[in-house]
Amino acid sequence: MTETILLVVACALVDVDGRVLLAQRPEGKKLAGMWEFPGGKVEGGERPEAALIRELDEELGITTWESCLAPLTFASHAYDDFHLLMPLFVCRRFEGRPEGREGQALKWVRPRDMRDLPMPPADEPLVATLIDLI
Repeated sequence: MTETILLVVACALVDVDGRVLLAQRPEGKKLAGMWEFPGGKVEGGERPEAALIRELDEELGITTWESCLAPLTFASHAYDDFHLLMPLFVCRRFEGRPEGREGQALKWVRPRDMRDLPMPPADEPLVATLIDLI
């Protein structure tokens, strides 16, 4: 059986105090209530960086540029109905104040405190790398 591979990009937005922005999955979505890195699906023919810039604008109302996205690590996780491949980029430069445009709550969190929050299985392994970086 062939597994569908879903390419999703995520971003660790870092503020001047070394905190990272997390978004809470809203009610009605799969894994509702869990805290995740902002981002989303890469559309057909779209590059991961372009997808992330688009998603950050749509989800959070912020603007960033490809030169401000630094690839950090990635997650590869098998869910029941698909396999998720998720590159995580770090971004320290962006314009605008993030706001949850899709009904999601937002929270700035120190990487070491992320372990206290419920996160999707694919996001959890990324936390250790962020703790080492920040």
